[in-house]
Amino acid sequence: MKNLRQHATVKSITGIVLLLILFSAIVLTIGYNILTDALLEQYSQGAYLTAKAASQYINADDMDAYVQSGGQGEKYTAVWENMDRLCNGSGSTFIYVIIPDTSDYAHIKFIFSTIDHNSKYTKYDFGYLRETTNDEYKEKYKALYDQTADRELVVRDKGYIETDPHITMIVPLKASDGKVKGLLCVQRQMDNLTNKRNSFVRKIIVALIILVVIVILVQSFFLHRTLLRPLKLISDEATRFSTENTVSEKKLCESIRNKDEIGALAGSIDQMEEQVQAYIENITQITAEKQRINTELNLATRIQIAMLPNTFPAFPDRPEFDIYASMDPAKEVGGDFYDFFLVDDDHLCMVMADVSGKGIPAALFMMASKIILANNAKLGKSPAQILTDTNASICSNNKEEMFVTVWLGILELSTGKLTAANAGHEYPVLRNADGKFDLIKDKHGFVIGGMDGLKYKEYEIQMTPGSKLFLYTDGVPEATDANGEQFGTDRMLAALNEKADAAPQEILRQVRAAVDSFVKDAEQFDDLTMLCLEYRGTE
Repeated sequence: MKNLRQHATVKSITGIVLLLILFSAIVLTIGYNILTDALLEQYSQGAYLTAKAASQYINADDMDAYVQSGGQGEKYTAVWENMDRLCNGSGSTFIYVIIPDTSDYAHIKFIFSTIDHNSKYTKYDFGYLRETTNDEYKEKYKALYDQTADRELVVRDKGYIETDPHITMIVPLKASDGKVKGLLCVQRQMDNLTNKRNSFVRKIIVALIILVVIVILVQSFFLHRTLLRPLKLISDEATRFSTENTVSEKKLCESIRNKDEIGALAGSIDQMEEQVQAYIENITQITAEKQRINTELNLATRIQIAMLPNTFPAFPDRPEFDIYASMDPAKEVGGDFYDFFLVDDDHLCMVMADVSGKGIPAALFMMASKIILANNAKLGKSPAQILTDTNASICSNNKEEMFVTVWLGILELSTGKLTAANAGHEYPVLRNADGKFDLIKDKHGFVIGGMDGLKYKEYEIQMTPGSKLFLYTDGVPEATDANGEQFGTDRMLAALNEKADAAPQEILRQVRAAVDSFVKDAEQFDDLTMLCLEYRGTE
């Protein structure tokens, strides 16, 4: 039953039927009032004409004689017979003459009283005295005696009524001197009026029922044909498409030929299915392509990691030093790189570099730069010469105008002498055996790949047993928290000096922990690369 009430046809028909009932109620009320007024006008006009005719039989100048006769005598009898014939011939229920008590109009005396012989009521005898029915009668009696009205109509159709609903037309009986000597009343029952009104109401109700039945049938057929059937086809097609995700062989617009909004909706569904199908195929292709790219990126990450020294301890048979490095790219692959290798038995080369940009282009440029730097270093060149020759090689074929910042140093293991050159990279950090980590503000050269023909300069640092060297890229000091504040070199030095005596691996771990604690949930902005060397010297 609940599902039936929710059906679109039931809702639509219910709304129309309610409107019809409301409209019929309005029409019924208006028609009822108009019909009542028309019938009352007809009744009152007929009663008035009867009263005018009856008043011709009575000579108001003889009213006192009629009263004194006690309802006897030829003159009285002649008047009564004429009134009786008129009462039974005019369709009136009563025709009577009364004299009110003009002191308060609270009582009336019947002088003449005739009745329809077929009526169920009884007439009033001569001289019968009774109380005035209500205040309305008193006011109308007084108005007629005061001659402020020439006739009055009383309609009795509500409340307790002795003689059922009726109207009473009252006219004054005036003597030759103009005074009112009595009142002539014509009463007519409202049976015909009531019957006609009831017949009118019944006809309206029957017409409404017939109209409701017709509306239900016609509207049901119309809704089913133009709305419900097309909507069901659309609903079924939407359900089918959501399950199968395939375009239907027969389009909705071929089954639904409406030229209205429903037809437009069917066309939109057909178009949507084609677009969704195309979108699914496109997404499938994009997903496959993305999976391929992810696979290639994972492979590139593994290749990049393999390109960097990542086995520790790196030189377990060389007690003169301990070294540890790490690189965490901001994307799948990064542009930062580090490198370290023995040029010969007494010389260790260390590189820390940062390529412009990120992602695949930076990774490719990084690999090329790393290979060129390593090849030049293994030829036994000085740091300055290595950077000079590397810059020349890169500038000779750098159409994308990429560049790389590089710090490169060669440590003589037997003496602790470190010779280094800086091509636009971050300052290195050095800790002497009994001191703290401090920046070495060396003189920077221009970045590698930025300009051809550059010459780089180098400098020396003397390391003693227990000294430590910390190298890094700008991803460390420029690590940013959610508020946009950078980690900075001061926090970096504080993290280094927290446990300055720790081994290189532990030093990198404590710096990374300090960075993570600072940035918290903020996204990693740049590649984060670090290297730490501890020089132990020779025995």
